[in-house]
This record gives sequence, C-alpha cells and structure tokens, in this order.
Amino acid sequence: MRLGRIEAEGTPEVRIDRPSRRSRLQAISTLAFAAVSLGSLAGCGNTYRPVVTSINPVGPASQPNKYAIAISSPGPDLPGLVTIVDFSGDSVLVTANVGASPYYLMLDASGNTGYTLNGDKTLTSFDISPSLQTRDVIQTTLLDNANSNSIFSDATALFVTEPGRTAVAQLKESPPPPSLNQEFPIDPGYSPVYIAGNSGSPRAYVISQKDDGGPGEVAAIEMASSTISNKIDVGRSPIYGVMTTDGKRAFIMNKGDNTVSVINAQTNQADNVPAPAVNPIPVGVAPIWADLAPTRNELVVANEGDGVSKGSVSIINIPLCSAAALPGNPNCDPNNPIDANGFGQVLATVPVGVDPLMVAVLQDGSRAYVINRADSTVSVVNLTTNTVTATIPVPDSPHPTFIACISGTPTGKVYVTSPESDRMTIIRTDTDVVETTVPLQGKGIMVRTQLP
Repeated sequence: MRLGRIEAEGTPEVRIDRPSRRSRLQAISTLAFAAVSLGSLAGCGNTYRPVVTSINPVGPASQPNKYAIAISSPGPDLPGLVTIVDFSGDSVLVTANVGASPYYLMLDASGNTGYTLNGDKTLTSFDISPSLQTRDVIQTTLLDNANSNSIFSDATALFVTEPGRTAVAQLKESPPPPSLNQEFPIDPGYSPVYIAGNSGSPRAYVISQKDDGGPGEVAAIEMASSTISNKIDVGRSPIYGVMTTDGKRAFIMNKGDNTVSVINAQTNQADNVPAPAVNPIPVGVAPIWADLAPTRNELVVANEGDGVSKGSVSIINIPLCSAAALPGNPNCDPNNPIDANGFGQVLATVPVGVDPLMVAVLQDGSRAYVINRADSTVSVVNLTTNTVTATIPVPDSPHPTFIACISGTPTGKVYVTSPESDRMTIIRTDTDVVETTVPLQGKGIMVRTQLP
C-alpha cells in the first residue's frame, strides 16, 4: 500500500488490487514502472523522506560494584552496627548488628570480609554483601585482658594486637569462627599499637611503643614460618605504619619525635637511605597517619600539630631504582632494588587545617584529602602543585575522625565519619563538594572502602 501512496503523489495511479487474472508478468512490470517513477521524483526537486532506523544512545559503561563499609555505635553497651553503602547510588544497602560498642574496623585484602573489635571484648567477622544479615555475623571472644587495638589480615591468618598481654595474637580464619592459633610475645616494656604490612608480603611489622616514652621498635613477623625474625629500633611513640604495595619498604610514623622511620623489608633492617636524606626522616609536628601515592612514588604524611595552630602534610619522595633509573643508580638490581636518587627527600610541607588526623590519597595520584578535626573540614591537596586547592566544610560530620576514598569515573567518592554524628558525609572528587550524607543509625566510628 505504501508503494501505491508514493506513486499517487506524482504519477498515474497504479492499482495493486487488480483482479487475480492479471499475470505475474504484468505485476512485475507495474512494480518496475513504480520504481522508475520514484527515481524521477527524486531527481525533479521533490523531497523524498527516507526511512531512518533510530539508534538508542549508549551511556557510559557501568561501574563495578563498590561499597563503603562503616561501623557506628548507637550507645554504650548496645550492639554496634555495620552499614554497607553503594558507591554509585549513595544508598544504604544493608545494616547489620556487630558486637557492642565497636571501635575498630578492618577489611581483608580482597575487600570481601570485614572485621570489628568491640567493647564487649569480642571480634566480629562478616561477609561484605548487600544481602548481609545479623545472623550471618560471626563472633569470637578475645583473650582476657587483651585490650586489642588493631587488626591485620593476611592471606594465611588474622593478627590482632594485644597491648594488655604484651603480645600479638595469630588467629586461624578457617573454618569459622576465627580461633587462636598462637601468640607472639612482645618485649617487656613495650606495647603493640599497629601492624604494617600487605597481604601476601613475606613479612609484616608489629609497631610497639616504649612504655616510658622512649624509642619504639618494630618486630618482623615471618608469614611463611609464623615466627618473629628481627626487631628494629624506630623513633619515639610510633603510632602508625604503611607498607608499599610491592612489600619492599615500610614507613613508621613516630609521633613523639616528628620523624618517619624507613624499614627495608627486603633486608629486614633499617633502610640506608641515600644522602642527603636521613633515616628517620624529619617531617612536621606529630606525624600520625600516612597514605601512599603509588603512581607518583610518594608518601603523604598527616602531621597532627599541636592541636591549636594549623597542622600540615609532608610529601616524601620514595622511588626505588628501576631500568629507567639505572644511569643514576648503577648498582640497581631490579630483583632487589635499592633506593633511587632522591629517595627520602621531603618534597613539600603543606599547611592544612587544625588538628589533622588522617589523609586519604586518590589512586591516580592527583589529590589527597585530609580531615581536620578541630575545623570540621576536609582539606584537598593537589599532589602536582603541592597546594591546598579546596577546604570543604563537613557540618553533618563535625570533628571528623576517619576518612576513606574510592576512585571512579566520572567521579570518585570520599567518605567522612564523626563520633558526634549519626550521618556519614560523602564528597564528590570531580567537584570537591559534599554530594550527600547517609544515615548510620549510630555515631560514626570508622569507614573503609572495598576498592581504593
């Protein structure tokens, strides 16, 4: 019928419903005549409207599932809560109970399992899943007087610091629930506070403070043999540490003497940094936290300061020699690399807000985000220019104490919690403004992200 309508606009009418006695040859002739007529119309100034097949627009590729996991406390001695928040939609997917008064949260290296330390002297473990329910949370009772204060998860076991017992507990994770395998004793007069390591690295380092305020020490736990192999002196009041993703260097924040100690995890000794740098490395007042900028070979250190004037961020150069660095490092062994020229040098000290407690670095190395407890703000540090490019108020998370971030395209997210608020603040990294807040149903304690 469409062919008949086209012909009717400029050619003699063609009837395609002639009596059935019309021969097949006549029908073919009629169709041919119509096609010639159509060609004539197209060449005589008349407009022919072609049939267009629409193509639905294709949006950006979907992002993989990413979650932020927060713990909160509704009140003293009440069951704590773990809240899983969807990265893409900023929505609460699930909330489940953990132990009473949770105060520490850690994820395993895969990001699939979470652990909490709780005020009721228990450790809880759970799968990070949008279908998590309270009945799925597993509880383990800790040893008497352990006073546990941190967790380290390795592919082979779970380690919990026990300052009350001057020890570190090694727990077997399979079969659940986690159960005690052994305790590693710490030297008398020291208290363990943290374990620096990466899952899969040959060793991790237990960071211990001297009870009289003197120099601290780190003890190396050998993962293959489950033994302590060496003890290394560090600075005063060490409080935190990080290990590079290749497991070759560990950095210890010495809050008491404003330095960062460097451990060569390959030789299991204090690192011999190249001159003019020294080990420990002087930084700002009271270094308390650090994060790595792996694409830049830099360590970003948050210096708490005196709590009255502005604190700072120290940016330290930490490259190891490589094939590209061989001309300046003739003794470089790619299988056992030495520090590259410039290793250990402080590239910049950037003032931030008052009482900075933590720093989180985007994995592309573009920026670092620092929470300032006294200011109730987040400072954005551009790691290319080493300057503060934005200061973001977080009134819904006043006096924040924990921060974590997830990279993403077109935007990543920064998550901020406060022990004074039952709402977690979420900041977009493309605009560096607060996007929203989400409810936690309890005061925010800590937040971790499943993917960096």
